Amino acid sequence: MFHTLFPRPRFRRGTMRALLGAATAATALLHAPGAMADGGTGSAAASPPPPHLASAQPALGFRGPDTAIVVLGYGLLPDGAMRPELLARLHAGFAQALLAPASPVIVTGGNPRNGVTEARAMADWLIARGIPADRVIVEPDAASTVQNAEHSARIMRDIGARDAVVVTSADHIDRAVGDFAGAGVDVVATVTPDQVPALVVPFGPPA
Repeated sequence: MFHTLFPRPRFRRGTMRALLGAATAATALLHAPGAMADGGTGSAAASPPPPHLASAQPALGFRGPDTAIVVLGYGLLPDGAMRPELLARLHAGFAQALLAPASPVIVTGGNPRNGVTEARAMADWLIARGIPADRVIVEPDAASTVQNAEHSARIMRDIGARDAVVVTSADHIDRAVGDFAGAGVDVVATVTPDQVPALVVPFGPPA
């Protein structure tokens, strides 16, 4: 049962400067030549980005503190390690977090394995890669998408967030948006791993 009230995230001036700098870098990467996504040197002969990346990029963007970034969990391995599917979701959430440095980040998922919940594993991954711990809100009890939505909605009310960017897999996004709408959450954007340019991935390499 979820009882904890969460304070609205606050950021120190130095932290905000660093996050804004990271967001600027991520923005530059999002608009960089497509050839660099394959590890090239960005020559003048760079090829254009794949069409699905060009059309999907608008989902990634700047948001304010009233918009929460909600990253949905995925089943862990028996030893508590994250599966590639969850790491892919984290890359997408990380990119959005860089581009929206004022937005709180909610990681939601229970289903513990080896004493580790999905949310705890996600939070540790994000924090290890530079997202401030006081910006990441852990929701460790949800056991389904419906509960992801309900518990996240409760957290959002507690911190004063009015709407959300939902981050999950492409084949799960329609169900997730429906469940969040059912929980009373206004979903203003969605982000999937398919929408993240490859140039952003080095900012959050798998462990």
